[in-house]
Amino acid sequence: MKSLFSFHMQDDRAFEELLAKVIDFMNREALTFPKMYTGLLGSKLEDKVVEVLQQCAVGTCFEDQIVKYSGQRFPDIVIGGYYGVEVKTTKANHWKSTGSSVAEGTRVEDVERVYLLFGKMCEPVCFVCKPYEECLSEVVVTHSPRYLVDMNLSKGETIFDKLGIPYDELRCQPNPIRTILDYYRSRLKEGEELWWLDNDHSKVSNLVIRMWSSLSPQEKQRYQIKGFIFFPELLSNRSDKFNRMAVWLATQEGVVCPNLRDIFSAGGKECITKNGESYSGVSKVIGKLYRELSAIKEFIQQVDDAELQEYWKCQFNIGEKWETWCQLAINNLETINTTGIPLKKLIC
Repeated sequence: MKSLFSFHMQDDRAFEELLAKVIDFMNREALTFPKMYTGLLGSKLEDKVVEVLQQCAVGTCFEDQIVKYSGQRFPDIVIGGYYGVEVKTTKANHWKSTGSSVAEGTRVEDVERVYLLFGKMCEPVCFVCKPYEECLSEVVVTHSPRYLVDMNLSKGETIFDKLGIPYDELRCQPNPIRTILDYYRSRLKEGEELWWLDNDHSKVSNLVIRMWSSLSPQEKQRYQIKGFIFFPELLSNRSDKFNRMAVWLATQEGVVCPNLRDIFSAGGKECITKNGESYSGVSKVIGKLYRELSAIKEFIQQVDDAELQEYWKCQFNIGEKWETWCQLAINNLETINTTGIPLKKLIC
């Protein structure tokens, strides 16, 4: 049996020639027996690939080196402990599928070069095989981030080209998912947010989806306070001022609120009294904000600086979180009709 070191020194060309023979054999056989092949899904196709690999490897350095891994391992088939073949299929007439996990926590140890063998399992059945990293276009999410496979990608169109990081460098990072998230976060448009966060992130996402109406009064109050803190534009006259909070509630808190506008800015005026002075004609949103100021100040001191910078989209000096929020609040309030209301006096 060849040593693992021997395969490390082997030119990839020899292995790619083996795979070319496998693809040629399977494509020719599929033309002759299409019904048989359309029934080869999942582990059945993996068994067929192993069978053809063994036949084509006779007389080569890869003979007797082919092992199929049972269970949820990556890749599905390992040759000589160094090369791997991941088998993917689709029953549709296209060349796309969901790939394996970005984290690759189930990767077989010592496997360095992985190839993706893709089967389009509708007539005419056809197979293509390419280096794994050349077939991954984006990252999508099921229960965790997974690569999106596209066998028709042109050179320079992979997710690794977009990231500017080679596949082998990304997969060896301690937390490749964080790199992926940072990339997609940098491309977010106004009002967008990532709905999946990795376990190492400081924020969490609820598993259960709830309607706002099902929350307790205490929970509603807490979310209103967080809304005022994280999204100061709630205090403005912007037409899209509720968008970011609505996305945040749904993606990170698991709360769906179809009437966010009514919760924060229901019509009507009220009177605020501070230090013996009364201010009439104050909008409901300012009144609500004023009543929660002490809770807002207390919560702001507990939030990490980096998290606030992410929401506020501005830098601030250490120890000036409260002062920064006050200025953001005032700047937004000044866009609405607050004539005669001393905002700095009320808020600060």
